[in-house]
Amino acid sequence: MVVQFVVEKDGSITDAKVARSADPQLDAEALRIVSEMPKWTPGKQRGKEVRTRFTVPVTFRLSN
Repeated sequence: MVVQFVVEKDGSITDAKVARSADPQLDAEALRIVSEMPKWTPGKQRGKEVRTRFTVPVTFRLSN
């Protein structure tokens, strides 16, 4: 599964979406976790903070 999101200039995460789905329930959990992450350090370009899009693989370990 792959999740995409944008780190805003203030470090907050927006526009989270599943780019490659595994299962609807796992997709929902991955989006929940991404939306609850603490603020990130924003990207910089020429010394200014900029919005940055990230694409991150998500792996779940399921146990019985």
